[in-house]
Amino acid sequence: MFDRDRWQEIWSSLSKNKLRTVLTAFGVFWGIFMLMIMLGSGSGLENGVMNGMGDFATNSVFMWTRPTSIPYKGLPRNRRFYYRNNDIQALKDNIPELALVSPRLEGGGRNSGNNVIRNNKAGAFSVYGDYPEWNQIDPVNVPMGRFINQIDIEQKRKVAVIGKRVYEVLFEKDEDPIGKYIRINGIYFQVVGMFTPKNQNMNFGGDKEQSIHLPFTTLQQAFNYGDIVGWFALTSKPGIPVTIIEEKAKTLLKERHKVAPEDERAIGYFNLDKQFRQMTGLFTGISGLIWVVGIGTLMAGVIGISNIMLVIVKERTKEIGIMRAIGASPSKVMGQIITESVFLTTLAGYGGLVLGVAIIELINKNLPAPDNGETMFLNPTIDFKVAILALLILIVSGAIAGLIPARRAVSIKPIDALRYE
Repeated sequence: MFDRDRWQEIWSSLSKNKLRTVLTAFGVFWGIFMLMIMLGSGSGLENGVMNGMGDFATNSVFMWTRPTSIPYKGLPRNRRFYYRNNDIQALKDNIPELALVSPRLEGGGRNSGNNVIRNNKAGAFSVYGDYPEWNQIDPVNVPMGRFINQIDIEQKRKVAVIGKRVYEVLFEKDEDPIGKYIRINGIYFQVVGMFTPKNQNMNFGGDKEQSIHLPFTTLQQAFNYGDIVGWFALTSKPGIPVTIIEEKAKTLLKERHKVAPEDERAIGYFNLDKQFRQMTGLFTGISGLIWVVGIGTLMAGVIGISNIMLVIVKERTKEIGIMRAIGASPSKVMGQIITESVFLTTLAGYGGLVLGVAIIELINKNLPAPDNGETMFLNPTIDFKVAILALLILIVSGAIAGLIPARRAVSIKPIDALRYE
């Protein structure tokens, strides 16, 4: 393998026709270069989408009510119904697989105009009534103050946690909002926290930075919602599919609100776990497609090297005949040709791999930092193991590409090779 004479022969053979050698090697170079670029781009797209979900609980399902579509127990179709406070405990008591139950209610009259006022400043913002569990389902950063707690719920405190944009509109720059009061539809609430979202891609009702969280029970009482619940966010315990929660919750809520079991329209739902699995499957498919296209392009280059090695063997037929005549074994002749093929393949492949990785790293370093998860492309990288695997595949392919010309070379009898013109 490290015979100096052998490597001199390899270099002499490949340098006799430099243009042909370069063009042949370019096919392999381009194949692995494109494979690296596609792998890096695929990982960047996947990272961007997954980052957009932030720390949102993917093992969750959301349920709300819609008009019924089937008459049931004397009740007409198109009947409106609402979830109630006692449904919260019923869900906890009857579905042991549940991890979190977070009811939610939207109020505050944003659609009617500027619903939030402080001194001479006003704005139209989304107002939600939430339980503390909501911050475990859709976590936020709270750089000032705190989030809603259980005491707020129990005592129906008139407190509010405001989004970053709400703070910017209603308060002066660098002003401390904690302890200050804002007026929501004529009712005063004390600000106890300011939050920034960990992601913006998972939205329920609008821009999170332009929203305000109130204690769920406070919003019900302050805005005369009685015991109405707008919708539920439910999460499953680790290792339990959310689909089980979804089916059990729908069955229980239909029974409690006299909805026909076969009425599929009455309860609207969004199973985030199912969507997450579909997304994961999509990226797995994209990765597989990248490998198929990349390996196909790579093999086209390898086939090109095999063809050029056949041409080289034909040109060196008399030389091979002389080698055989003076005692060179078939294995030595085959080794020489396979080594040339592997050398050319590896050299071109390594160049393509290095350039591809370098470009991906350059793109990665120059990408702007994501703003609250608002990006579809983030941190494109190539796994070191994947790069090494691609290079090993290339080396093996180069050996196989040289095997066919090598077998042809040793199949010619020395006497026939010496007579070849």
